[in-house]
Amino acid sequence: MPPLTPLLDTVSTPADIRGLDSAQLRQLAGELRAEMIDVVSQTGGHFGAGLGVVELTVALHHVYETPDDILIWDVGHQAYPHKILTGRRDRIRTLRQGGGLSGFTKRSESEYDPFGAAHAATSISAALGFCVARDRAGRANSVVAVIGDGSMSAGMAYEAMNNAAESTGQLTVILNDNDMSIAPPVGGMSAYMARLVSGGGYQSLRHLGKSVAKVLPRPLQEAARKAEEYARGMVTGGTFFEELGFYYVGPIDGHDLDALVPILKNAREIKDKPVLVHVVTQKGKGYAPAESAADKLHAVAKFDVVTGKQAKAQAAAPTYTRVFADALVREAEKDPKIVAITAAMPSGTGLDIFGQRFPDRTFDVGIAEQHAVTFAAGLAADGMKPFCTIYSTFLQRGYDQVVHDVAIQGLPVRFAMDRAGLVGADGSTHAGSFDIGFMGALPGMVLMAAADEAELARMVATAAAIDDRPSAFRYPRGEGMGVPIPEIAEPLEIGKGRILREGSAVAIVSFGARLAESLKAADLLAARGLSATVVDARFAKPLDIDLILRLAREHEALVTVEEGAMGGFGAFVLQALAVHGALDRGLKIRTLCLPDVFQEHDKPERQYAEAGLDAEGIVRGALAALGADNVSAAGRRA
Repeated sequence: MPPLTPLLDTVSTPADIRGLDSAQLRQLAGELRAEMIDVVSQTGGHFGAGLGVVELTVALHHVYETPDDILIWDVGHQAYPHKILTGRRDRIRTLRQGGGLSGFTKRSESEYDPFGAAHAATSISAALGFCVARDRAGRANSVVAVIGDGSMSAGMAYEAMNNAAESTGQLTVILNDNDMSIAPPVGGMSAYMARLVSGGGYQSLRHLGKSVAKVLPRPLQEAARKAEEYARGMVTGGTFFEELGFYYVGPIDGHDLDALVPILKNAREIKDKPVLVHVVTQKGKGYAPAESAADKLHAVAKFDVVTGKQAKAQAAAPTYTRVFADALVREAEKDPKIVAITAAMPSGTGLDIFGQRFPDRTFDVGIAEQHAVTFAAGLAADGMKPFCTIYSTFLQRGYDQVVHDVAIQGLPVRFAMDRAGLVGADGSTHAGSFDIGFMGALPGMVLMAAADEAELARMVATAAAIDDRPSAFRYPRGEGMGVPIPEIAEPLEIGKGRILREGSAVAIVSFGARLAESLKAADLLAARGLSATVVDARFAKPLDIDLILRLAREHEALVTVEEGAMGGFGAFVLQALAVHGALDRGLKIRTLCLPDVFQEHDKPERQYAEAGLDAEGIVRGALAALGADNVSAAGRRA
């Protein structure tokens, strides 16, 4: 048998896929999977999810006329095969690198990405928006949303589905079930039934039945409707989705292109109500190391294709996440009321470690940050000590609950905010940029930021000890500074900072993990003849007013440094100085924070240099505050 001619090399856009037959689609899927494995072995990134949707991606672009037909991927973890097929193969090895392709779908990157994503459960709402806009304009294009079973645990997905049936007639939702969490095992019979109930023959019979039922008395009409839906539901498991107003098709094998293609074609032709196509896939499909891994290699560093071994650098120090987890375990060993909550990120937040030690005190609520926050509030209201452990960027999803269910009631929920600041390759959607401002705005909130590992351990102990109001502490992604961690972490004095270095010309006040760069900046300033005080603020709220006012009196300039957006720690300091009249005495001040843009993905050190939050950037801020004409004079006074 002659070797197959490579097909992937002939695909520039999805239009090149539409004329392929079944055998060619299967060949293309195999080549696409091999290409993705090779790419991610070189770039790292999200892996298992993309492997699981190779056939689905091929089928969707074969059936639908993208980009005229709208295809929205929820989260975007699984979008690498989609990018390869939509004109970005020549750039796919720049994935997640500075100036390269995003690891998620991105509107500015391609017309085949009609809606950007990186947080879960947004796809159906966005798709419904496209549907209504289409219907209003009188167009006839299809709209498809692909959402995973994990994202379906988020309330937003159900809010959208509840609204869809009364808002549009043509919408297809692909439920990508890769954990067997909804459906029983699938096989030939279920694929056959799915094809049957999505086909035109069954649709015609169904419409005939409905027209006949219309002449029956209303109780019999309702009985006939329920009989048809429940009978189909017994075969397909779709009664729940039918009750939300969707026509349910499935479950079907998401790796069987011979089943997928005709069912998607049938779904595309259903125009009178939204359709949910339930597709069962295997995360990590087609790559043995991913299939056998517990997490299906959800996210990986660069790896060896043959062995699957990842080329992760040996950490010089424990990660901040590990430091937090170990500190929380120590506190929980002393206090049986301490419990921990995560929203579908047990390993990412370190709560898998806590869960191994205290399985009955660990709660993973799924992708449901709103629920996580109010669940924690309920626990706190009844005397427990909950640590609600959520990435900063994901806590944004539960902010209303933080305000109303926690802060207004003064409940002692402890918020551990991982991934604070910039996060490198995951880019702006995952950066923890805004929590200082939005948490610090809340009356009664205690807000801390860890400068190093030892400080983080002490902040865990501090939060555990605060039992009369809410508290939050933030810490960055990645490994720590190598600072020794005390075996017994003593709680901090609430609202008090610490001075690490005394000077006279300029005061550098750091909030969080830019402290090491602030100390380097002080050395660089000293080389210029400028003496600098360096302070670790520890608390943004309550702010150490006495210390801030002392620094304002004793220095010509004051510079604040934070890994957060404008309106955060620097704004709190300015407010305090203004209230106490310190600005009236001619104090020169600069507030260094993240720039007022959504920074593109890159290596973290490059992102911070771009933001002006490395040592050189802090020096520039200090010199700008002192003024070019005054620098030499300030140096003589130092």
